[in-house]
Amino acid sequence: MELLTGSGLAISAGLNAYVPLLLVGLLGRFTDLVALPSQWAWLGTDVALIVLGVLLLVEVVADKVPSIDHVNDLLQTVVRPTAGGIVFAAGSSAGEAAITATDQIVNADTVLPVVAGVLLSLVTHLAKAGLRAGVNLSTAGVGAPVASTVEDVFSVSLSLVALLLPLLVLVAVVGAVAMLVGVRKRRRRRDRLRT
Repeated sequence: MELLTGSGLAISAGLNAYVPLLLVGLLGRFTDLVALPSQWAWLGTDVALIVLGVLLLVEVVADKVPSIDHVNDLLQTVVRPTAGGIVFAAGSSAGEAAITATDQIVNADTVLPVVAGVLLSLVTHLAKAGLRAGVNLSTAGVGAPVASTVEDVFSVSLSLVALLLPLLVLVAVVGAVAMLVGVRKRRRRRDRLRT
């Protein structure tokens, strides 16, 4: 279950870095639904929640504006995978994943959850950025706010599912991949009919 929770949160971070971080922090602080390991308790502090809230607001607005969303995706190439590593480690309850001393950096218990989250988030981010470029080109930028809103809703939904019903993460991810494959097939078919 912890692996599904961490995976869902990391994939969500690939779409919007701040959604899963903020949800984990809020639920860890104000509910009993999430029990953050002590090494990750900083996610629920006032400073972290305020900073994450402001960053989320900036991300949501920037991601809706054509051209700015492309620059935002370039900047987020570092941020989203980093957030994915953090939420995978925190969400999978891998308390050992927090680095408290420099000699722990090479410890497999520390590195593996973070690396898994980074990779899941990076793959999701790269797919999102590539698809968004296609949406912007094919709609002259008009589709950017719609695509961004869908991504935000999916990020929030997947984060909540990962935290509350981790088994549904598999269903959500398989469904999203199937939908993207279907859209891509329809686009290819349409392009072939045009030529």
